[in-house]
Amino acid sequence: MLYILFRPLADQFILFNLFRYITFRAGAACMTALVVSFLLGPQVIHWLKSFQRQGQPIRLDGPERHLTEKKGTPTMGGLLILGSLAISTLLWADLRNGYVWAVLFVTLGYGVLGFWDDYLKVTKLNTRGVSGRMKLLVQAVIGLATAIWITSLARGPLSTALTFPVLKEVALQLGYFFPVFGMLVMMGASNAVNLTDGLDGLAIVPTMIAAGVFTLIAYLVGNRVFADYLQLNPVVGAGELAVFCSALVGAGMGFLWFNAPPAKVFMGDIGALGLGGALGAVAMVTKHEIVLMIVGGLFVVETLSVVIQVFWFKRTGRRVFLMAPLHHHFEKKGWAEPTIVIRFWIISMILALVGLATLKIR
Repeated sequence: MLYILFRPLADQFILFNLFRYITFRAGAACMTALVVSFLLGPQVIHWLKSFQRQGQPIRLDGPERHLTEKKGTPTMGGLLILGSLAISTLLWADLRNGYVWAVLFVTLGYGVLGFWDDYLKVTKLNTRGVSGRMKLLVQAVIGLATAIWITSLARGPLSTALTFPVLKEVALQLGYFFPVFGMLVMMGASNAVNLTDGLDGLAIVPTMIAAGVFTLIAYLVGNRVFADYLQLNPVVGAGELAVFCSALVGAGMGFLWFNAPPAKVFMGDIGALGLGGALGAVAMVTKHEIVLMIVGGLFVVETLSVVIQVFWFKRTGRRVFLMAPLHHHFEKKGWAEPTIVIRFWIISMILALVGLATLKIR
């Protein structure tokens, strides 16, 4: 909004020339989301506590200490993240850019689904919310609609192709299947972040790291000069998503202030589903879906641990892990929560560096 208002004044007032630069607006979006989170955080947490008398329902089959240490903590803190993210993006992004609206649509759409799920859990006082089938159906509808929207905005033969990191000349043309592939990317990322969200600060920091990486990727592929230099596939208009991703980083930092151990509020499905969907959509726009799997490798491993556990238990009646997702396995082994969280953060940082390396190794 501010871009549309002030950019025409750049010729009369040199200060407004800053609004022409994505780098300036991305930095401003990060700071705005952070400040909004700090300002609204206490009020949001107080409001959540007011109708969540017993806090988030705790799984009875989970780690025993959760029943005492985390009981009474409110959930749905994703409201703070998505609210700060949306406000900052609407202020600093170029709202004439269709990619911005498409990514906001899937982020908030998945967020509404998560809100519905969280609300059912806290009002019914159990860990069952929206049924798995219904959740997947709604995710599929929103994801497919967003994928078709993004595909319609793209240009050139690569608009429906899957590109590969490192292999600059290789692209798999998916044609009409590409929106379905994009839908699966968004659904997969959304559910992967949701499965990872089980300890204080565990999911939000890897999400921020991935968003930081895609802030750079979006800027590079949206800039023809840098894209040609790095031999990346340029995507006209994708650079504006650097503003969105930077705002996500700021909103995540603001939320982490309240989610740091011991957490005053949990993210809930509203945050996890929305943020995962956002990362998937940005990866689709920037043609870096496989890089998202590398950068978000922690999310992938957490998801695979659940798949392996369920598959093997159904086949043999035995468990591979003491408990899935993987972070609970380490809890059962006696690792302290901060140890698990910080080590998983370190793994996320390493994977982010690997993902960034693919931009140069071509």
